[in-house]
Amino acid sequence: MENNRNFFITIALSVLILSLWQYFYVLPHSEAQREAARIEEQRIAEQKKATEAASPGGSETPVPQQGAIPNAPNAPGTDGTTLASREQALASTKRVRIDTPSLEGSINLTGARLDDLKLKHYRLTVDKNSPEIELLNPAALPTGYYAEIGFVGSDKTGTVPGPETVWTVDGNATLTPATPVTLSFTNDKGLTFKRTFSVDGDYMFTVSDTVENSGSAAVTLSNYGRVTRFDKPAVASIYVLHEGLIGVTGTEGLQEHKYAAVEEDKQFTPGKSTDGWLGITDKYWAVTLVPTEKQPFQPRYAYFEDGRPRYQADFLTDPITVDAGQSATVESEIFAGAKEVAKVNAYAEDRNIRLFDRLIDWGWFIWITKPMFYLIDTMYKFFGNFGLAILATTVVVKAAFYPLANKSYASMANMKKVQPKMLEIREKYADDKMKQQQAMMELYKTEKINPLAGCWPVALQIPVFFALYKVLYITIEMRHAPFFGWIQDLAAPDPTSIFNLFGLIPIALPDMLMIGVWPLIMGLTMFLQMRMNPTPPDPTQAMIFTWMPVVFTFMMAGFPAGLVIYWAWNNLLSIIQQGVIMKRQGAKIELWDNLVALFRKKPSPAE
Repeated sequence: MENNRNFFITIALSVLILSLWQYFYVLPHSEAQREAARIEEQRIAEQKKATEAASPGGSETPVPQQGAIPNAPNAPGTDGTTLASREQALASTKRVRIDTPSLEGSINLTGARLDDLKLKHYRLTVDKNSPEIELLNPAALPTGYYAEIGFVGSDKTGTVPGPETVWTVDGNATLTPATPVTLSFTNDKGLTFKRTFSVDGDYMFTVSDTVENSGSAAVTLSNYGRVTRFDKPAVASIYVLHEGLIGVTGTEGLQEHKYAAVEEDKQFTPGKSTDGWLGITDKYWAVTLVPTEKQPFQPRYAYFEDGRPRYQADFLTDPITVDAGQSATVESEIFAGAKEVAKVNAYAEDRNIRLFDRLIDWGWFIWITKPMFYLIDTMYKFFGNFGLAILATTVVVKAAFYPLANKSYASMANMKKVQPKMLEIREKYADDKMKQQQAMMELYKTEKINPLAGCWPVALQIPVFFALYKVLYITIEMRHAPFFGWIQDLAAPDPTSIFNLFGLIPIALPDMLMIGVWPLIMGLTMFLQMRMNPTPPDPTQAMIFTWMPVVFTFMMAGFPAGLVIYWAWNNLLSIIQQGVIMKRQGAKIELWDNLVALFRKKPSPAE
């Protein structure tokens, strides 16, 4: 039993360390994210009230060196200033409207740039009337963020499409899944560029460029694409999640570069590739480029400080030759939207995009986090509620490990039966630890007991706990997913607190006092589970076992509500399971005696 207790304490302390990290690092980040969302919501509301129009001004972009991707535009004014209003920035250029079941926005005809995109199905907060998520924004804003496809030419090609090219709309001026949009541009060297934008019902754009050479000589040019961002998330990412530049290309495979890393190293340039993708990812959203022509291209992840500082993931293809009187077509895809698991997986499979599912940060333990998500998602499709899905998943996991748990609890029951013999051995060899251990091992062998068997039910919970934590934190499916009652977001902590009587007293509380209903339930079930076993004879262990549920109640209060609900439900199932097995084995269940002893008045020394 001592080995079991020591192991249990080790596991508990490990989870305690995670809890402290969650409380002092993750929770402040979560609070900052909510504050950033509130500020963003207020900013959007103020923009809608603005009545003054802005003077668009001119834009100046340095001429690129031959063979290099042109610099990103700075702002409407040559002094680098930015506009305060999104509406003002959108009104400063001609645009083609985007309207799909999932997206709304526009394409900027200057540069044929995708720089105005909102997600129809996602809002800043759980309030259904809060503003839609603004994924892409014009470069004129401090939050500028866009995707752009263009060309790099030479003196023989003349001016080729780039950030300052003003395109002309041919025919239809609204991009929908059923109606592509075609743009055109003709330069002074007889080259005509026709660009067709098409989009599906979700988040994938296809950009097809046809170059027609009506001149008298062959021309050579390269195709480029880039995702450029002028700001970064208001709240820095944490260790369990990657936010920043990302891609899968060449022999290097998955590349992840956090904002701080590219700020320090300026550029990461992997080897050339003929397939893959690259872009910028946030916790729930991403914008990526997918070259689809199998033309060799050079990927790059970079941070630029000239003009306005910016982060950029880009590619540049090898030169393409278009003979006189001939034409050539190049095609790229742009993913811009929510990282929904089913849709990301479908793009990876249907469009043969290598490892596109890694756009979602499943982590090193993808072999358990992905199956955990699929199990929860399957249960959600059956129950229609992610909270119920988590409860059902817990039952499935319990059932899967029942044979091992049955043996473990049976071994624990047998350990209790021989506890008097173990006490005799400790007393007999109290001064000789070596003989004490030898006698214990002989007892285990005679009684056919594995002293570590009782550790397995606890140990098995740890990978499941971490997998569920990861799934709750990274998957957008869990974002703003309600349970019942006051739990309107399973990915956020329980918003109630016992210290204001669960909202009856209208006072604001510090984060450390936000101890909600579900953390209390979790703490109670943990207390009852620990009282199923005899109280440790060692005073230090006894004190740890007594106070551990209290400490965990405070620490787990900052975890996502879905995780706390899982832990509480798992504890309850473990209590029932352990009680049934111990009764079958004829072992005494210590719960009632421990509860009575805990609250019984202890006699004074005089008595």
